[in-house]
Amino acid sequence: MPIQTPSVTERFTAAPVPKRLAVLGSTGSIGRQTLDIVRHRPEKFRAVVLSTNTRWELLARQAAEFLPDYAVVADERFAEPLRRALAHLPVKVLSGSGELARVTAGCDADTVVNALVGFAGLPPTVAALEAGKTLALANKESLVVAGEYVMELARRKGVEVVPIDSEHSAILQCLTGESSPVRKIILTASGGPFRRLPAGELENVTVEQALAHPKWEMGAKITIDSATMLNKGFEVIEARWLFGLGASQIEVAVHPQAVVHSLVEFADGALKAQLGTPDMHLPIQYALTYPERWELPSDEEFSLTRCGELFFEEPDTEKFPALGIAFNVLESGGDRGCVLNAANEEAVQAFLAGRIRFTDIARVITHCLDRIPYGELPDMETARECNALARRTAADYIAGLQGR
Repeated sequence: MPIQTPSVTERFTAAPVPKRLAVLGSTGSIGRQTLDIVRHRPEKFRAVVLSTNTRWELLARQAAEFLPDYAVVADERFAEPLRRALAHLPVKVLSGSGELARVTAGCDADTVVNALVGFAGLPPTVAALEAGKTLALANKESLVVAGEYVMELARRKGVEVVPIDSEHSAILQCLTGESSPVRKIILTASGGPFRRLPAGELENVTVEQALAHPKWEMGAKITIDSATMLNKGFEVIEARWLFGLGASQIEVAVHPQAVVHSLVEFADGALKAQLGTPDMHLPIQYALTYPERWELPSDEEFSLTRCGELFFEEPDTEKFPALGIAFNVLESGGDRGCVLNAANEEAVQAFLAGRIRFTDIARVITHCLDRIPYGELPDMETARECNALARRTAADYIAGLQGR
């Protein structure tokens, strides 16, 4: 009996090959929710790279479930236990922060989901773009530190950068299908845990209080950034580079209900908003399927009639100076974003360790921006040097604060 070969029609109507994903930071909040989507649609997505910094046991469980080609642990102390845990599986274990950028560039992923935290996310961002891979970006620090460099690289390589942050996803959703000029965008902010706390009491807030975000479940670092409102400042800088807008075209409105995720005002004065429950699964999936929309299973169905009163207010930049600092950094450009991010990373780490007060975080940032001379940031090597200098400057200042 002759071998049956598929017809041309059958070959082109066969089930599509799943989109291959490199999920960087797969053990964090965004990474875990990304894998929820992969788990729900295995015919559409396959995770080919998973990574963590230190949470090797969770990474081992994820690798056993999703069978990626590579499992990468940045902290080399955990490479051997991860190898032992996965020895019976066809998963290659790599270790070291530099290895993550190399595997990002060299793997066969179509899309890189960068859910890393801090400056550590910048090298894989650049590696993904250099390799021509679509970038689904949750690592806002990539654009805070080197937004001009990153977006120019994406333009030159002809690669899409699709935001995962709920606010920037909301803006993208509002802009999709529009050709009219944008007058401004309005990023909404919940206001964090201290929106109603008197400014004079911020000096003595505890780490536990700062980690108690009223709406979102996030990692420790981004939760503290939300409490200082610097996270919103980072999002302002991120929005400038993602959407090509000036600082005067970006506003922030405090919206405690976290129902309206952001808005766009067009040239005719019309406002478009994206609304929904505070659930990151939607913006993550939209980043993976953009510009298409797919059904998304949810335990909570959004209802306008049940969400109650919605209101908006001006942010208090005197009480939360970090937000105003971020706007100034955006205006200044150059290496100011790199200094801002590095100083903040050091300050947040010190606060979480109980070494400085909550209000010292903004003081550390201001000190570094004042002390370090302005410079341009034309390439990755300059970014690394600036990052190292700002961290040393911040660490020295923090040591002085501890001696009070």
